[in-house]
Parts: sequence; C-alpha cells; structure tokens
Amino acid sequence: MSTVRAAPAVRIKMSRDTSQGFYPGPDEEKPATIRVECYAGHRADVAPVRFFIGQRAIEVSEIIDRWLDPVHSYFKLRGEDGGIYILRHDQVADTWEMILFDSGTRLETRLSST
Repeated sequence: MSTVRAAPAVRIKMSRDTSQGFYPGPDEEKPATIRVECYAGHRADVAPVRFFIGQRAIEVSEIIDRWLDPVHSYFKLRGEDGGIYILRHDQVADTWEMILFDSGTRLETRLSST
C-alpha cells in the first residue's frame, strides 16, 4: 500500500529576482518555509507529490528528472502553476530545500528540457 507522508519543514532563502515572485524586501533576503508531501511506493522510493512554500500549496504535475548524490536526492519538477522547481532532499537529516525556481515567464532564461 502506498502512502503520502509530510517531510519536516525547513527554511530556505528565496531569490531577490522579482520576476520569480519571491522578492523578500529591499534590505535583506528573508527565508520562507518549504514542506514536502511525498508518495512512498512499495519500494519505499520517495517522490514529491505536493509542496508548500509558506501557505502556498503547489501540486507536482510532472517529475521531469531525478538524480542522486551520496547524501541527497534531487527532483526537477513541474508544478501545476507551470513553474519548474528543483528540490533537494537530505536523506540523512530528512529535510528538503528548494534550490531552484524558474517561473517560465521569461523565455530567454527558461531552463532547458522543460
């Protein structure tokens, strides 16, 4: 039987780029919280199905890519909002970070393979 579990929330720093929708203010970057809900299949693989930036919920419409390093799992996702996100899961600490966001509104900076 599969389950959806919520991973612990972590604090991340958001971009100052106003086109990304996360402009924190004129003087300093302010962290926001990210919480990830995952699908755990019969092999206990973890795959994000929904994540939260503050109170905003973003459903995962597609997992574009995923890869591993010795400590982290990375997921390149398309959200239901059309944005491309890269989330990193620290497997030891069981925490999540959003390490990249591309709104897709500026064609010249759009990520490849999206």
